[in-house]
Amino acid sequence: MKTYISAFLMLFLMAFSVHAQIDRSKQPQPGPAPKIDLKSPQEFTLKNGMKVLVVENHKLPRVSFSLTIDNKPETEGTKAGVSSLVGGMMGNGTTSISKEKFNEEIDFLGARLNFSSSGAYASALSQYADRILELMADATMHPLLVEDEFNKERDRLIEGLKSQEKSVEAVAGRVGNALSYGVKHPYGEFTTIETVNNIKFEDISAFYEESFNPNNAYLVVVGDVNFKKIKSQIEKRFGNWKKAVDVQSTVPNAIPNVQYTQINFVDMPNAVQSNILLTNNVNLKMNDPDYHAVLIANKILGGGFSSYLNMNLREKHAYTYGARSGVDADKYVGRFTASTAVRNMVTDSAVVQTLKEVNRIKSEPVSAEDLRNAKAKYVGDFVLALESPQTVARYALNIKLNNLPSDFYETFLQKINAVTAEDVTRVANTYFKPENARIVVVGKGSEVLENLEKTGIPILYFDAFANPVEKPKFSKPIPDGVTASTVIDAYFNAVGGKEKAKAVKSIWTTANVTIEDAPFSPIGEMKTMIPNKTSLEMSIEGMGVIMKQKFNGTTGYTEQQGVKRDLTEEQINDQKASHTIFPELYFEPSTLSLESMISINGSDAYKIKVSENGKDSFRYYDAKSGYLVRVEKTTEVQGQTFTTVEDFGNYSPVKDMMYPYSISVSTGPQVVKMNVTNHRVNEGVTEADFN
Repeated sequence: MKTYISAFLMLFLMAFSVHAQIDRSKQPQPGPAPKIDLKSPQEFTLKNGMKVLVVENHKLPRVSFSLTIDNKPETEGTKAGVSSLVGGMMGNGTTSISKEKFNEEIDFLGARLNFSSSGAYASALSQYADRILELMADATMHPLLVEDEFNKERDRLIEGLKSQEKSVEAVAGRVGNALSYGVKHPYGEFTTIETVNNIKFEDISAFYEESFNPNNAYLVVVGDVNFKKIKSQIEKRFGNWKKAVDVQSTVPNAIPNVQYTQINFVDMPNAVQSNILLTNNVNLKMNDPDYHAVLIANKILGGGFSSYLNMNLREKHAYTYGARSGVDADKYVGRFTASTAVRNMVTDSAVVQTLKEVNRIKSEPVSAEDLRNAKAKYVGDFVLALESPQTVARYALNIKLNNLPSDFYETFLQKINAVTAEDVTRVANTYFKPENARIVVVGKGSEVLENLEKTGIPILYFDAFANPVEKPKFSKPIPDGVTASTVIDAYFNAVGGKEKAKAVKSIWTTANVTIEDAPFSPIGEMKTMIPNKTSLEMSIEGMGVIMKQKFNGTTGYTEQQGVKRDLTEEQINDQKASHTIFPELYFEPSTLSLESMISINGSDAYKIKVSENGKDSFRYYDAKSGYLVRVEKTTEVQGQTFTTVEDFGNYSPVKDMMYPYSISVSTGPQVVKMNVTNHRVNEGVTEADFN
């Protein structure tokens, strides 16, 4: 099959990335910190206990209402997910307005109204302020919680959970939280299909009655309003919201940090990269004296492009597209994290380098330049944020929720600028605790565990739901009589036969291409002719061809945005040595070795190593169907080495042969998916296509 596309796609993605970045070669010189003079919101409290903060801003004729219910976090136990269902059901009508009419009026007003299980947000033109406030209050006090909508929302939640089953990111987030806080802590608890199925319609009403009330509610109003008038409107709309009986509850303690550095490994056989998370819990609140120093320490370690972690893992070693750290200051339990996603072959190295940088900021004084730049970034971001009236409201709410001094934000920059290099070292040693950290690694164990073991860091094993398990076994016994040759023979039988494969002289493929996180969806056109001629083009509607690569058997080039570059001598030699249509026809038995039988996406597959021209690649064939399902190889592009994984599926017939209509190419964190719309075999391809 056409495994030649990976190098072309890497050139395409790297070129896009280069054009998308800004020049960071010169650091702007920071100016003096400005004097901050925040206008305090006007406040009042309703008889039911709801507190209201109003920020008048008449620059634009708009208004927003943010409702926050600051209940203590609670676990949901065997019915985890009930809060998500309530949040999904609210804001879709009221007991007096149908869902359709409710949403129609929101659209007619040009407004927004969204709910969650702990609040709501609405915005509209100020001339409609009273009506959007009325709709918000009605949906808050009289939500349309009916069984039909409950069933729909539950089905949607279950489908979402199913779609996450093979997501490395979803598993990493779930396991990281569960191991850090404990599954019996509200921050570590997670929703499963089983817990969702335990939820009954009656549980929805019970959760709403207990948790959605004005006892701990804050309403923040920002925009073109008159305080006296909006106060009267809020009292009218929310005054009848009944206060509930106060329920005393205690937030359970998170589990303690581990006593030694350890890797907590989760095997995901479908992973094409490893998700790495170093984490330890911290006792840090926003009103702690160390708070501002921790912000600066984290900014230097992993809070920006020029941070220790990013400059090491991305810029120096090219392990990843980005590495970051963060510190959550929380009134119940805080957390320090350092995270990245790297290609499989460098997982162990990334773990070692992450630990190196965390220990570096603990042991080496930060430079005056790094300290100055970190402060300048905070000053710039803080001042820029003040241009939004929403910022003033958010700051005012933070002061209430986190028990901060009234001048917390007015003195924010003063305290940032007062942080010293000694402060950074001190707080790094207090809150960044690699000696008591879990390093949660979610990845493909068959490729990364052997090298992870060489780091000397103890490894504990967990499943995708944070349950302890034994060390996984990655290969199964190869059945008697199965060899590399019999696997290749089974492949040809599956796709239509070796003789029919030999009769294929050219293929013309078109596909819809999806590139994760890219702001476009190009069309791919790929033409091949035996033995090794290739033409690949990417086009975007309205822009035409934006990039192409050609090889005519002797020479070739790539072209992007009018800039043409000849293929290097090494690229030409690789192309000459390749067979782009059914390369299995040309494999010499001496170049093949059957390595193992492993599981790919839940199905057994034979792993065959192909050693040609001094390079090794791996091809995986489904043990049951015989189809080629994966190819792994190392590609060098612009001086960088990448491991590329190409997955093939959805085989369908074309002229008595079977071809894949689903192709996914993964290189590092980048994933490109191709949905083939047409394969044309032995038609429409000429020599001129490769010039």
